[in-house]
Amino acid sequence: MSGTELYTRGARVWLPDPEEVWVSAVILQDFRGEGSLLLQLPDGQEVQYPVAPPSALPPLANPEVQEGESDLTALSHLHEPGVLHTLRLRFLDYSCIYTYCGIVLVAINPYEDLPIYGAEVIDAYSGQDAAHMDPHIFSVAEEAYRHMAREEQNQSIIISGESGAGKTVSAKFTMRYFAAVGGSAQQTSVEERVLATNPIMEAIGNAKTTRNDNSSRFGKYIEIGFGRHGDIIGAKMRTYLLEKSRVVFQASEERNYHIFYQLCASRDLPELRELKLALAAQFRYSSGDGQAQIPGTDDAAQLERTRHALTILGVRGDQQMELFRILAAILHLGNVEIRASGRDSERSSINADDVSLSLFSRLLGVERSQMGHWLCHRRLVVGGETVVRPMAVGAAGGARDALAKHLYDRLFTWTVRRLNTALRAHRRMPKTFIGVLDIYGFEMFERNSFEQFCINYANEKLQQQFNQRVFQLEQEEYVREELGWRRVGFSDNGPCIALIEGPLGLLDLLDEECRMPRGSDDSWAQKLYEQHQKHKPSPHFSKPRLSNTAFIVVHFADTVQYECEGFLDKNRDTVFEEPINILKASQSELVAELFQEEPPEGTISPSGLKSAVPNGSLRSGRRGGLSAHREHKLTVGCQFRQSLQLLMDTLNSTTPHYVRCIKPNDLKRPFLFDPKRAVQQLRACGVLETIRISAAGYPSRWTYQEFCSRYRVLLGGGGVGPDGDQRAACDRALAQLIPDSDQYQFGRTKIFFRAGQVALLERLRAERLRWGAVVLQSRLRGWLSRRRYQLIRRAVLTLQRYTRGALARRWAWLLRVSRAAVLLQSWFRSVRVQRLYLRLRSAAVTVQAYTRGAIARSAYRQLRRERAACVLQARVRSWLSRRSFLRIRAATLYLQCCYRRRQAQRELRRRRLEAKSVERYRQLHRGLELKLIQLQQRADQQAQECAELRGVLCSERACHCAELARLQGELERLRHQDQARPALVQLEGEREREREESRRAQERDVQEIARLTQALQALQVEKVSFQGERDELHTRLLEQERTLEERVAQQSSSLGAELEEQRRSFQKLLREFSRLEQRYDNLKEELTLTQRSWGHRRSDSAQSLVLDHSPPLSPVSSPPPDRMGWTPTAPWESLMESLGVAKDRAERMRGEDLRHAYDAVRVANKFLESQLLSQREQWERELCALRGQGQGGRGLAVALGPPLDTPIPPAVQEQLSTLVSENMDLQEQLEAREREAGRLREELKAQRHTLALQHAPTHTGSGAVVTSGEEALPVTQKGVELLGLLECQRRDEGRLIRNLITDLRAEPALSLPLGLPARLLSLVIGQAVVSGEETRARSLCASTIAGLKGALKKHSADVGMTALWLSNTCLLSDLLIQYCPATRPADSCDWSEEPARVTPDLSEARRALAGLSIQAYQQLLAITERRLQPLIVPALLESEGIAGLSSSSTKTPASRLRGVVEGRGSGVGGPGVAAVLGELGVLEAAMVRQALPPTLRGQAFRQLSHLLAATALNSLLLRRDVCSWSRGLQIRYNVSQLEEWLRSHSLQLEGAVDALEPLIQAAQLLQVSKRSEGDAQAIVDTCTALSSQQIVKILTLYTPHSEAEERVTLNFIRSVQALLRARCQGELRQLLLDVHRVFPVTFPSLPPTPPLRADQLDIPAGLKLSFLRRV
Repeated sequence: MSGTELYTRGARVWLPDPEEVWVSAVILQDFRGEGSLLLQLPDGQEVQYPVAPPSALPPLANPEVQEGESDLTALSHLHEPGVLHTLRLRFLDYSCIYTYCGIVLVAINPYEDLPIYGAEVIDAYSGQDAAHMDPHIFSVAEEAYRHMAREEQNQSIIISGESGAGKTVSAKFTMRYFAAVGGSAQQTSVEERVLATNPIMEAIGNAKTTRNDNSSRFGKYIEIGFGRHGDIIGAKMRTYLLEKSRVVFQASEERNYHIFYQLCASRDLPELRELKLALAAQFRYSSGDGQAQIPGTDDAAQLERTRHALTILGVRGDQQMELFRILAAILHLGNVEIRASGRDSERSSINADDVSLSLFSRLLGVERSQMGHWLCHRRLVVGGETVVRPMAVGAAGGARDALAKHLYDRLFTWTVRRLNTALRAHRRMPKTFIGVLDIYGFEMFERNSFEQFCINYANEKLQQQFNQRVFQLEQEEYVREELGWRRVGFSDNGPCIALIEGPLGLLDLLDEECRMPRGSDDSWAQKLYEQHQKHKPSPHFSKPRLSNTAFIVVHFADTVQYECEGFLDKNRDTVFEEPINILKASQSELVAELFQEEPPEGTISPSGLKSAVPNGSLRSGRRGGLSAHREHKLTVGCQFRQSLQLLMDTLNSTTPHYVRCIKPNDLKRPFLFDPKRAVQQLRACGVLETIRISAAGYPSRWTYQEFCSRYRVLLGGGGVGPDGDQRAACDRALAQLIPDSDQYQFGRTKIFFRAGQVALLERLRAERLRWGAVVLQSRLRGWLSRRRYQLIRRAVLTLQRYTRGALARRWAWLLRVSRAAVLLQSWFRSVRVQRLYLRLRSAAVTVQAYTRGAIARSAYRQLRRERAACVLQARVRSWLSRRSFLRIRAATLYLQCCYRRRQAQRELRRRRLEAKSVERYRQLHRGLELKLIQLQQRADQQAQECAELRGVLCSERACHCAELARLQGELERLRHQDQARPALVQLEGEREREREESRRAQERDVQEIARLTQALQALQVEKVSFQGERDELHTRLLEQERTLEERVAQQSSSLGAELEEQRRSFQKLLREFSRLEQRYDNLKEELTLTQRSWGHRRSDSAQSLVLDHSPPLSPVSSPPPDRMGWTPTAPWESLMESLGVAKDRAERMRGEDLRHAYDAVRVANKFLESQLLSQREQWERELCALRGQGQGGRGLAVALGPPLDTPIPPAVQEQLSTLVSENMDLQEQLEAREREAGRLREELKAQRHTLALQHAPTHTGSGAVVTSGEEALPVTQKGVELLGLLECQRRDEGRLIRNLITDLRAEPALSLPLGLPARLLSLVIGQAVVSGEETRARSLCASTIAGLKGALKKHSADVGMTALWLSNTCLLSDLLIQYCPATRPADSCDWSEEPARVTPDLSEARRALAGLSIQAYQQLLAITERRLQPLIVPALLESEGIAGLSSSSTKTPASRLRGVVEGRGSGVGGPGVAAVLGELGVLEAAMVRQALPPTLRGQAFRQLSHLLAATALNSLLLRRDVCSWSRGLQIRYNVSQLEEWLRSHSLQLEGAVDALEPLIQAAQLLQVSKRSEGDAQAIVDTCTALSSQQIVKILTLYTPHSEAEERVTLNFIRSVQALLRARCQGELRQLLLDVHRVFPVTFPSLPPTPPLRADQLDIPAGLKLSFLRRV
């Protein structure tokens, strides 16, 4: 079939249009091969389109099935209008800015921020096949990264386009992608430095132009180096052709480089005030036409971003300020005013007070006078002599501007070099790299100059490399498929490149003219005409008709006319040497560094482009200067040609990937498409050349399976034979369908078609389907009619049968009702009589019960009144006795205090008098040191004698106390033994004699003290003469005395506070005693019920209690247990009486065992109370004695102290030092006593618990008791009642943590009882808490937390062990609630209720355990997520769970399949839903095995369900091959299996199933009808979990895979969008779901009830915990 037969009625064609470039038209009549075409335009107008030869037929439109194709090479008709229409349709209607064109990615600038570059999009493209994903800049980056990692070859991404097309943004997103996939989740320093180069290069290299607000005015090539593992280890940047002329001149509505405006906007910063900047409009270099501000851009904020990036790259703050000084100096240099002077204005000068020049010189650190002189003069060498010649105003201004451009270019070069130093890999060399080339596109303006010539020359070179690459790929495809092919011709732009860079080409002639002394632009133009138009005419060169100073070059993209004016000056780029020499001598280190003679080794500034004087040369008037700088005479064109050749060599050594950026309009309006501008750029960027090369061969390619699936209706003969030979079936069908065998060829795996043949097959397929539809409709209508008749007949018969049955059932019902009425009447009468009898009987019984109850209650109330009266009498008498005792004791204490205070005051007055007399004596007799020494010795002797007497007195008192205790004991014994009265009288007499002897000893002591006092008074009389001269010293002594008194008062107050503390403890003990009494009453009432039916008799064995008594208590002994039972006269009661324990209720329960436990607790409490009081009295006595000694020593030191302003004799000084040392010793003793008192308090606190446990009487089976002389400890036997805790020695704590947590292996750990480690640790910590060891309890908690962290880190990849430690961490946190006062329940265990013990607060440990629980929970989910991540997409999207519903007809463009890994099918052999369910089952089994709460499991699976849904939906939104009806059914089936699994395990309550709703709705959206307005409304109402962008994206990607499906029409998508606008108010513009979203987790608190006990646990021997002891 020829191509003209496609021009039939109804076909669409493209017609040229001056406004829209191409418009669509519909053929109204079949084309007969001659004449014209009758067409209908879009506005309804009918026109005749003349067709002279058949080759002049208009291009055919592509079939509707290819509307919005993501790859342009997959179109049936590859031509310019088809490409333009597809791009416009995807851009405007589908909002898709990326489209594939073979190996080229076409990117259209939307002029709007789109939410398609987030982290979730990077995750979706990472690791995926580019052929299966939606076109994206990340897809190209991923393909380059995968090729580099798999083939270990260097890659390049070439990004080109016009200014404003989005090249810089595309390069930025490419580097962001590499930083994400080549690093970790958190950016490392290398990736951060790579990304930090963007704001710096944008600031110094980008500017606002008429086409772009952020246009790159230079080209750059960044090489990102990767290591062996695909991680970024360094980078390198090369730049090309900086537009230096922009520094001194900008066109209308354009700006200078951004950095100047950023500095001017931040001029008020303190550190920038020294730059003396002003508004940008006040500087000539940045004023432009007054439009200094870009709408929506904050220059001050951009400067902060630039400075932050410089800091990241290691540029110090002082270097940044140096850089800013140079930039500010350039602005001030532009404001230097050069005036004309001289007779004919041939001279120029600068005003002496020019502020701008002064600021320029100061900022750069140069001499102002020298710089001002050489800006207006130049040095020439004439006849071997050096002549300084002034310059005219124009020449001086040009020299000033040349200096500014040269200075900025030097600064740009230094910045690039500095960035490369920061990005260089230091530790290891990169193995491979990916280069990103961001270079200017083809440019053509009304006036084109040297810059446009160089840019277009670079694009010619890149286009040549691009053409060769495309042709190479086509050739490789044909060879791989073993296809017989002829060489495809393509336009070679080699002649154009030879015209520019060949011998005697444009650049050679330009350099030759620049070397001529009097070379000019006109002479160069004449040489061009002579060489390339007359001597060797070139088809790519011509001369314009109306100009002699311009030339025309025919480029591959378009024909461009260049103006020769300025070519020579820009190629020379001359700057005079004298200002450069001044800058070399600058005081600024950075300025001097900029103008170093030697560039860095191995670099061409910048980075391979320029020499030491970038893009220019130095001009000097000295011959020495000419010879010295001959190597710097490379012109800009020569340098650019060399750097471009280096770039091409680099690109040829790598595998290139192409991105062509298109600017849709010149108004910078979002989503506005200008066809003229788009076609112009498509022609310039090589996209259409790619289309032409593809169209010249076989552009349409189908695999045999895809072809048979799509066109099986055309195969005939039943399609593929039983042998399954698809190629043979295709060969038979194509021989009949396409007679011309040259229009297709069979490859090894594919069928290749020429352009237009797929459209022909589509038309034939549509006709066959239309004919089949007619046949099906006729058969279907007959079948429907027959079926309707059969249904009506069957319905009539059914109605008759049901009516007869209803009548029969009604008669039977009447018979049953009549019989039932008779039965009901008889039963009703019987029930009524029975109910009357029962009511009478119940009333009689009730009256009897109430009467008997009233009598019993009356008797019970009488008994309660009598018992209450007895209790009140006992309590009142006890209270009266206690009040009398307390009143007497308070009065006694008050009298003692008054007496002691009076005695202390007397002693103080006496000692003050002594101090005064001694000082007077010392002042009057300064020379009598010897006498003073003698007196001191006498005083020491007397003090020693006094101390000896006091010692004797103390010993006598001790003996007296001991004898008194002995006599009291003897008296008590005599009382118990009822001895005779005379013995008692005799003992009383002996006691009186002892008292008399004590009194006499006291009198002797008083006499001795009086004698010593008299001696001291005699000494005072001798010192009276010295009292007049010690007034000044007296004041100081009084101050010291007050200080000492305050210190003593503080000590007294501290002792009083301590005593008050002990009193409070005693009161708490009394309150505890009251609670124990109440508990005793409760226990008694409980046991009363159990003892009514049977009596309890104690065994013959008895128990005894022997306590270690303190001296104030008389010894108590008990008779042997085998001779004496527990009677009211037993020693137990004697002990209670001696301790003063009331018996009240215990008298009534003598025969009960519970009474003994109750009495034992009371005795122990009373005994401890007496010990505490006696110990407190002893400490107070010792402290009083020490305080008295300390005061005595201090008083003596004060009395003997010399005045401060007089010299102290050596002897006196020695004595004073001795006294001071003694005083210090006394103070140390006092502090030691206080420490000892604190230690004793702690020991007493510990002994209180020990005594309470050891001395409490307990019931045993045998009643064995071990008794010694001091204490009796019960032997631990089976019947001993324990606290249920575990004790671990401090030395064994580390072994406990190791055996129980750290060194516990997986198999033994998983076989342990649930929560055993947590329960054991809680019992050990509880024992430390009960013992009052707060430090040890906290240490145990800290060690446990550290061990749990180590265990989690050790098992970071084991689900079972992580679940085990999560369970134990939560359980341990719940068990520690009882040790937190704020959260401890009121009904906690008994041993935690003792008021005397201060329970340590473990709230901090519980908070740490809560954080550790969250860490374990997140680790558990992270393990499962890592295992699920590679399974999600194959299992949910690609798995074919429904047999027979194959979707293998997915058509992937052949050009994209080159990057696909071979062997990967569409769900064939890959993991299925069973693999996902298996991983989820492993997690669920681990959590159930550890008995984790169901709510926690629900929260975990809600998180995993969100991961599954988000990952699958994100991949679906970016893949066209899975957006079909059959694939939607497969996805829904796969998700239903997952949903059923979650429901079967009761995991739907916490929202695990609801998290799958977006994926479920997406699958349903693929299955529903998409035709009418009602379908659109149903989609909007149903898909509530999907955003508007997601719905439109799925409809856009929907691709039919069979004849039963239809592509979604554009009108339907627009209808859905209109309905969604009302719903999307306030909706976030988010296309993809956040895969890393973390839901909050709540851990339920489940403390064990009843409290845990050690005897309830079975500890395996394998744990090696035998060192734990139960207490």
